[in-house]
Amino acid sequence: MAENGQKSAEKEFSLEEFRLKSAPDTIYYIPNFISEDEEEFLLRKVNNVPKPKWTQLSHRRLQNWGGLPHEKGMVTENIPDWLTTYMEKIAGCGAFNNLKPNHVLVNEYTAGQGIMPHLDGSLYWPTVSTISLGSHTLLDFYQPLNEGVECETESSQFEERHFLSIFVQPRSLILVKDDMYNKYLHGIKENCEDIITDKTCS
Repeated sequence: MAENGQKSAEKEFSLEEFRLKSAPDTIYYIPNFISEDEEEFLLRKVNNVPKPKWTQLSHRRLQNWGGLPHEKGMVTENIPDWLTTYMEKIAGCGAFNNLKPNHVLVNEYTAGQGIMPHLDGSLYWPTVSTISLGSHTLLDFYQPLNEGVECETESSQFEERHFLSIFVQPRSLILVKDDMYNKYLHGIKENCEDIITDKTCS
């Protein structure tokens, strides 16, 4: 209770409090963005969608909600309420300048699965937000590719460029924008267990 009968004001949410100072601009990391009950609810919804909603890739599978992104634009589709609720919650953080996200990818990574270092490109610019469910992971960041080189497949070449890992806990929200979106590659290693190093932050 506030002294002298004054009503204590609820602390306003400040996104800047969650900026990772050890990373180049700009990453925000918000632990416990959702509750355990919300996590259980979302996992149940994800796992109960019709099988055709899953797209099987070579090393993982995903769900696409809101339309298929295309360089020339996207034919939008309705997004179910169980996703729009959390899109609005993310928008409430101010990361999208009071706009609501308009597309959702549900990426599934089981133990030993990951994704090669890459840039998301203009399709999802300028900000990508991710809520993690079910398990922790390490999100790795890499220095840019050599000028004029679109892709490098040798893992040793990527390791030489690795400069940062973010320990992403379940139920957390991560927001990536600016140079961390436009310039630096990101990926998830195909590991069955993660190793914390001096390049890891959270």
